Amino acid sequence: MATALRHLRLGVNVDHVATVRNARGGMHPDPVRAALMAAEAGADGITAHLREDRRHISDDDIERLRTQLHVPLNLEMAATDEMLKIALKHKPHAVCLVPEKRQERTTEGGLDVAGQHNQLAPFVRELSDAGIRVSMFIEAEIRQLEASRSVGAPVVELHTGLYCETPAGASREKQLLRLQNAAGHAEKLGLECHAGHGLGYDTVGPVAAISNLAELNIGHFLVGEAIFVGFSAAIGRMRILMDAARAPLTAAVT
Repeated sequence: MATALRHLRLGVNVDHVATVRNARGGMHPDPVRAALMAAEAGADGITAHLREDRRHISDDDIERLRTQLHVPLNLEMAATDEMLKIALKHKPHAVCLVPEKRQERTTEGGLDVAGQHNQLAPFVRELSDAGIRVSMFIEAEIRQLEASRSVGAPVVELHTGLYCETPAGASREKQLLRLQNAAGHAEKLGLECHAGHGLGYDTVGPVAAISNLAELNIGHFLVGEAIFVGFSAAIGRMRILMDAARAPLTAAVT
């Protein structure tokens, strides 16, 4: 009997709860409260991106998340000296290194690990030596996967933005194939493979069905959907869709 597929983890990003809070100031809505609700609703982990300009998540948010969460905290951040010090201070379960430009609305594309190898390798090593699991947020490209392994990162997260933004049809299927091939190559390299960015109810199924993926990270869509149905209900439905996408695969290997 073949081994059943592993559980596909759901990481919920709470950045944009903080965006709403910061639009008015004060403490409401609190991203830490949202993170605790997400964990209760079935999230396997929480992701928060501490940006250089602190446009949403704050340093205080990271401190409170680290001390109050009972699920893993994944800190998204740029590979800068400031962020390295913060990560080493708080020691989250994981750090996902992402590209960051001050003028962008959200993360635009993956990190060029191949082009920044010499800068990133000691950065990854210092985080790893502190017991922090390091992930590289990259495009679904072979050279970026191989560079990620070369710098010592045990995990990669594939950028799904282009797939999500492409209209349904042959073009989107082509983007899905890129993700499938990259996830398969990551497994051959011994890398744990995650995916995320822009995923919603209408796009998550085919990605969740990629058997080589261990985790999806979803944030903006869930925060937006929560306005209409509530945070727990939004996460619950996403969890159902992810499990449904995996169900046929699980049945096929048992």
